[in-house]
Amino acid sequence: MSLSRAAVLRSAPFAAFMVLLALRGAAPADGAWGFDTRWLYALNLVVVGGMLLWWRREYGELARQNLPTAREAAAAVGIGALVCVAWVLLDAPWMQIGEASAPFRPLDADGQLAWPLIAVRWLGATLVVPVMEELFWRSFLMRWIERPVFEGVDPRQVGVRAIVLSTFVFVLVHPLWLAAIVAGLAYALLYRATGKLWTAVIAHAVTNGALGVYVVATRQWGFW
Repeated sequence: MSLSRAAVLRSAPFAAFMVLLALRGAAPADGAWGFDTRWLYALNLVVVGGMLLWWRREYGELARQNLPTAREAAAAVGIGALVCVAWVLLDAPWMQIGEASAPFRPLDADGQLAWPLIAVRWLGATLVVPVMEELFWRSFLMRWIERPVFEGVDPRQVGVRAIVLSTFVFVLVHPLWLAAIVAGLAYALLYRATGKLWTAVIAHAVTNGALGVYVVATRQWGFW
C-alpha cells in the first residue's frame, strides 16, 4: 500500500524523531564518541524542526485561517495544564511500561544545572514535538484509521474506533501508559470538538512546556 504525499509529509518528521531517539538511546554516556552525546537532542531542532518548516505550506490544518478562537485557545491551554498535572501524578510503578529509551539529565560534572542543555531540551519538547506529534498522531493516523483517504476527513466526524486505536498506538511509545492514555484522549477529543489541529498542538505544547519547568524545578529527570 502506497501512502499519499500528505501522509508522507505528516509521517516523515515523526520517523526522523524516532530515528534520532534510537540514536540517543544507543549513544554512550562516557564520552567514547568524543563529545557529550546529550547534545544529540539538538538534532531534533535542526532535522525535525527543519522538516516541519520546509513543508509548512503543505500542512493546511496549520494555516492561518485555521487558528483557534480566543475561547478555543484558552480551553486548549487549560486542558494542556490539566494533562501536565495528570502526567506527574500518574507515575506509580504499575502505571509504567519499561523505561525511557534515552534518559536526559542536564547536569554538569559538579551536579549543577547545565542551562544550555536545558534550553535545547525544553525548546524541542515545547515547540517541535507538539507540532510533529499532532501532525502524525491526530491529523494523519487518527483520520487515516477513520478513512485511508484521510485528507478529506473532517476531524469533527471521526468516530470512537479511530480515537481509541490511534490513542492505543500513541500509548505504546510512552513509558507512562496511563498518563499517555489521558493525554492522547485529551488531545484527540479537543481536536474532534474544535475541528482545529492548532488546539491539540497548543494543549500538547502547554503540557510539555509546563512539565519541563516542573522537571527542572524538582530535578525529577525521569519525566524527561
